[in-house]
Amino acid sequence: MPVDLDREAFERLVDHAIDTIPDEIAAIADNVVVLVEDDPPEGEPQDLLGLYDGVALTDRGTEYGGVLPDRIFVFRRPLLAMCDDLDELADEVRITVVHEVAHHFGIDDAALHDLGYA
Repeated sequence: MPVDLDREAFERLVDHAIDTIPDEIAAIADNVVVLVEDDPPEGEPQDLLGLYDGVALTDRGTEYGGVLPDRIFVFRRPLLAMCDDLDELADEVRITVVHEVAHHFGIDDAALHDLGYA
């Protein structure tokens, strides 16, 4: 049975997941924001849990600058739908946040899969 959690409580789970990222990793993240949306954008799979939209740190050159922040999206409804309880939801939110932050650092899906974050 899907978890029922309001947006404010869900955003607290996302904030907690962000807080679990080691300080030395968080300190080198650059020009990125984490946003909660209810659903993935039109044209994307509706069971998508998260999405990174930006230029990975490994792909930024000397001309990079003066741009809007990269965006990490965490999609609330697909995460709620896949989880049976609050503990599972908290774990899946953390995995999703770590997965998308890893993309910010240039880590691809194959490497994330090998690490258990696919």
